[in-house]
Amino acid sequence: MPVRRLGRTAWILGAALTALIGWVLVHHRRPLAVDLTLHAAALAHRTPALTTAALAVTDSSGDLAWILAVVGGLLAVRSRPWWVGALAGATALGLGQLLRLALVTGIGRARPPAADWAARAGGYALPSGHTTTATLGAGLLCLGLARAPRGAWQVVAAIAVAGCWAVAVGLTRVYLGLHWPSDVLGGWLLGTLLTVLAALVFRRLAPRRSGRVGAQRAEQQHQGGQL
Repeated sequence: MPVRRLGRTAWILGAALTALIGWVLVHHRRPLAVDLTLHAAALAHRTPALTTAALAVTDSSGDLAWILAVVGGLLAVRSRPWWVGALAGATALGLGQLLRLALVTGIGRARPPAADWAARAGGYALPSGHTTTATLGAGLLCLGLARAPRGAWQVVAAIAVAGCWAVAVGLTRVYLGLHWPSDVLGGWLLGTLLTVLAALVFRRLAPRRSGRVGAQRAEQQHQGGQL
């Protein structure tokens, strides 16, 4: 994706996230009407089997997100030494979590009532930490996979699975009663925004293929002229 398009996408995502946060602050950090409706629906449809599955999905957003971030950095940067890409992916996820922590502390929105929780939780609610982490981890992996040859169905399938996983993690946070739906929406927006910003950084770290190809062609032409 061209740099200008990435920049426009980042501005749109940032504006949407800012609008969401502003809307919540205008309503004195209280849950919105849609939050109350979807929260009640989630509680009404709980079953032991679904709760067990939701707990497994929500817990996977920790270590798995770091693995995806590192692999995504390796594939996206592909520079020597190899650890540059791994460090770039891990740094992107770490900085994203620090930014989310600053936002969630500054906003200070309370979670749903503890009586509705199906798992332990702590801290403020907006944006959702698990959702942001999963979205950013999956996004970083997709940035790396996007550098693979086009048309490979395995790549398309992997990107689809990563995206579905990030969505599923966010949905489990609502189902388990730990976040309002708007908290999860904020996490998706923030994670996607950070992914776009990481794409801009990765473009600078990755070696320029066109430059290498041009240099090789120039050298071949020079050698041919000498012959």
